[in-house]
Amino acid sequence: MKKMIEPAFVGVGELPSGKFPDRSFIESLTEVAFRAVADAQVAMEEVDTVLLIPCLHSPDDQADLIFSRVTEELGLNGLAKANFMLHSGGSTSDNAVRVASSLIASGNARTVLILQAEKWGSANLTEMVDMLSRYGIPREWERPSGINFNAIGALITRRYMETSGSTPEEMANIVVALREWAHLNPNAMYKDRTVTVEQVLGSRMISDPLHAMECPMLADGAVAMVMTDRERAESRDDAWVGIAGSGGCVSHYSVGQERDLAVLGWPTAAERAYAQADWGPDEADFAEVYDSYAAVLAIAVEGLGLCPVNQGARWIGSGRTGPDGDFPLNTNGGLLGAGHTGVGGGTALLAEAVRQLLWRAEEERQIPNCERAIVGGTGGSYMDAQVLLLERAES
Repeated sequence: MKKMIEPAFVGVGELPSGKFPDRSFIESLTEVAFRAVADAQVAMEEVDTVLLIPCLHSPDDQADLIFSRVTEELGLNGLAKANFMLHSGGSTSDNAVRVASSLIASGNARTVLILQAEKWGSANLTEMVDMLSRYGIPREWERPSGINFNAIGALITRRYMETSGSTPEEMANIVVALREWAHLNPNAMYKDRTVTVEQVLGSRMISDPLHAMECPMLADGAVAMVMTDRERAESRDDAWVGIAGSGGCVSHYSVGQERDLAVLGWPTAAERAYAQADWGPDEADFAEVYDSYAAVLAIAVEGLGLCPVNQGARWIGSGRTGPDGDFPLNTNGGLLGAGHTGVGGGTALLAEAVRQLLWRAEEERQIPNCERAIVGGTGGSYMDAQVLLLERAES
């Protein structure tokens, strides 16, 4: 029987998040691709598979991705075996890694370029709000009632606060904690903007109990990663990142069918991931976990076993997960600090985990001697929880 080939991350690329109306979509994709390939120390012509993570700002740009425009722009016509797209909302990056890993392990690909870009920050705001009030919202019951993603975030937040006893101040403090990391990230949308609990709670109410500063700001952004096989990774005489475990749980489609909005699928996904690896949450050095709303992050860290149940908000707000804490969390600032780049919000968190494990983050943001990371993603109306366990390796 043919031996399975071990997949490896070898490079990442990223563009600043924010509002960049003069930065075109295709320009972002090509620039970030070349950044990732350079970081990986491979030549562009060595890429044999282009795996695209979708955009949501434009059906036309989405069609270009599907029909290989990026492959042509990168000069890979006739060289690439495949150009395709994978989509599961905010958890797409986790699932893209599984697909890329399988292609590499089976020998159907050797060097995979994972690409994502979004223009949410520069797109027509009315059109984006309308889109976020329709996509993933059940047409029969929830959409007619006015449910949208901010309303879903509010429902989850209300349930979590009731279950955990967390106060509005404790929830707002999660936003403040994430901004501390954003200040250290040159690519973060809010790298130059401080915020206090009082400012968060004083901002406009969007969907009770969520205030404006507790909702993620739509942003432009672009991220890329290069995956290859272990043999090629080791030939570079540099560090690489392997996958120690993976687990997932799809818990619902309609948010009304979720049994407990204060738990979601995280405990099940975490258990499945830890069962594959030879280590658990106590042996991880840091985590990068989807945080479109503070409660989403608090629920996730509890389900991942990083802190006691009902203590997620207090744990994050205590300072333990910040730059001076003992367990770094969302070191790029997360979606609430770096900006919400659509499906790319989770991709940016994954790229940050790889960057940290390669020891290539900026000096003041780099976690010293980190070896193991937990990455968590979730999509749609938080219909799933996806967990990747990553490890640093050296040639």
